[in-house]
Amino acid sequence: MAAEAIITVLCGVGLYASIFMLAKTQRAERGELTEPSVVETPRARLYGGVPNASLGIVYYLALAVAAWTLRGPVTYLVFAATAFAAVTSLVLAYSLLFVTRRSCPYCWTAHAVNWVLAAIYATIAFGSSGRG
Repeated sequence: MAAEAIITVLCGVGLYASIFMLAKTQRAERGELTEPSVVETPRARLYGGVPNASLGIVYYLALAVAAWTLRGPVTYLVFAATAFAAVTSLVLAYSLLFVTRRSCPYCWTAHAVNWVLAAIYATIAFGSSGRG
């Protein structure tokens, strides 16, 4: 039950960051930003033109539910989803550091959450805890 609680808290943090960044995306679309932002770059919509923040909201909500409800072999699929999010975060982190070169504390928060969630689910799926 401790893992579920930790995953839920991390998902809450990621959800908060995603909601904040989606609101910023919407402000950018209305022309209300007073400074350049990562939400205005092509990398803010990596998959199908959908804002990354929107995908993050769905992801964190689904993962929080999965933490409490899914067991057995399906845990490997959940790990795959967290691994995909972690790799996406690596791409976006590279972009922040070397392409856009912009500060984005909410981005880094979500990236860190994604990396920790992938590590937790790797332990759950492949560790000796017996949950996976």
